[in-house]
Amino acid sequence: MNNRTVKQRLAGSVAIIIVLGICLCVTTSALAIAAVEVGSNLFSTGKVEIDLNGSKPIIADYDLIFKPGMTVVKDFYIENKSTDNVYYRIYFADLSGGLDNVLEVSIINNGKVLYTGTPAELTRDNVAAADDLLKIDERRDLKMVFHFPEDAGNEYMGMKLQFTICAEATQSKNNPDKLFD
Repeated sequence: MNNRTVKQRLAGSVAIIIVLGICLCVTTSALAIAAVEVGSNLFSTGKVEIDLNGSKPIIADYDLIFKPGMTVVKDFYIENKSTDNVYYRIYFADLSGGLDNVLEVSIINNGKVLYTGTPAELTRDNVAAADDLLKIDERRDLKMVFHFPEDAGNEYMGMKLQFTICAEATQSKNNPDKLFD
């Protein structure tokens, strides 16, 4: 190999190194620009929070002694403290005492019945979302009507009903089927 061939190969190698260096600079710059552009996207999560009657009991254990034919109406509220509109449901939990299949309960919003049935029927697994949306910071005043049927027999004398009233909410955005997870 002569000097001229070595110089040509050396010049070709240097040219290839320069081209590769330029390509490396271009791809590095493109990556940096893409990273800067992606950084401007923002993902944030919201919160779902519901206030049920200020955590105060709707009906106190010392409040009433039910008798057949008796109807009691109790006022309470539900308020959306979430960062978005929500669907909600109200249901009974922790049932005990024997009257859960006897007392008839209705939950009413401005004359419209949202839920009706016995506490045993109005449990988390059986209750769907209310038809209407609860908007951000909206407070809804509701009524809970308890009715002890007139034809209830003596077998219910001395029985009680102990329960927890629960409210559950789920976001309305991207949730057209009103699903609770």
